[in-house]
Amino acid sequence: MSLTQRLQRRLSEDLPYDELLPHEQPAYVHSYVYLFGIATVASFLVLFVTGVILSAFGPQWWHFSNVGHFMNSLHFWSVQAFFFFMVLHLWTTFFQGAWRDGRGLTWVAGMVTFVASILTAFTGYISQQNFDSQWIAVQGKDAIDSVGAGAFFNVLNFGQMYGYHVVILPLLVALLMGTHLLLVRIRGVVKPYSLAESGNEANR
Repeated sequence: MSLTQRLQRRLSEDLPYDELLPHEQPAYVHSYVYLFGIATVASFLVLFVTGVILSAFGPQWWHFSNVGHFMNSLHFWSVQAFFFFMVLHLWTTFFQGAWRDGRGLTWVAGMVTFVASILTAFTGYISQQNFDSQWIAVQGKDAIDSVGAGAFFNVLNFGQMYGYHVVILPLLVALLMGTHLLLVRIRGVVKPYSLAESGNEANR
């Protein structure tokens, strides 16, 4: 059996085509705590669209154009919503023990996504080309140099930070989020402790 055939067989076993977009979910998924993850994804989509528009027009546009100001503000507040919902998602899944029943990789993928998102937000702040971004970059430079990372991660280099923020890190975050969502589809959402202990419903 070739590598392609083995991969196809594994995917068909772990995630059958007819279960890729399910139309039914367990009753406990109706709880609001299960909405924080998809709210994070929705915020990321707004971030992506507004980020593409901002990167297409550049700093001159978002500093001096009214439409640019609006788009920059929309991008900024999308960041706040993204982290707000992500932190809520992390807290709720932590207290639910979301790593149970073979979901360890799902939890790890989510945590790595959170760390990568922090780095993406940091490079975004210092790419604004205003006083705040300059101050943050200078303060961050000392901290990064102190751990020996300043040789390849120069926060005072706008071109490097802008490249990280608009190309490398967003693709990394999107890949990690996609992996996380795929693992959720394969393993299913975690059940509340009460149902897990009573055994009223079988795990996926």
